[in-house]
Amino acid sequence: HQTHLDTVNYLAKTARPAIVIAASGMCAGGRIVNYLKALIEDKRTDILFVGYQAEGTAGRDIQTYGTRNGYVELEGKRYTINAAVHTISGYSAHAGQEDLLNFVQGMKAKPSEIRIVHGDDDAKMALKQALRELLGEEVGLSIP
Repeated sequence: HQTHLDTVNYLAKTARPAIVIAASGMCAGGRIVNYLKALIEDKRTDILFVGYQAEGTAGRDIQTYGTRNGYVELEGKRYTINAAVHTISGYSAHAGQEDLLNFVQGMKAKPSEIRIVHGDDDAKMALKQALRELLGEEVGLSIP
């Protein structure tokens, strides 16, 4: 971990050109947070998201407010987003509603319960309704 922090500090201090590839998650933890804290206020920085960023996360805030010179809170501190922010869609590893419905429909033995735990609230409710129409009342559906 110390080598990682040394690298982050080196990049921030020297401003040498570099491409950093880090799993973003939702920018809520891990190495990406160190890079963001060190580089997000630098106008020479570009941030490229290739995955979904859920509502209410730092990643979504960066996507939403980065183009407006907004700010993001990372680990309790406010950072002005001076970096250019870009998003490429279509690279998400998550299945869409149709894929999930096809998966459940193709199951030989239907589950007795399905818990929908990931996604925006509206998307979760829509999936719950679609599953209800597909499976009927015999399957327990919940959004914890």
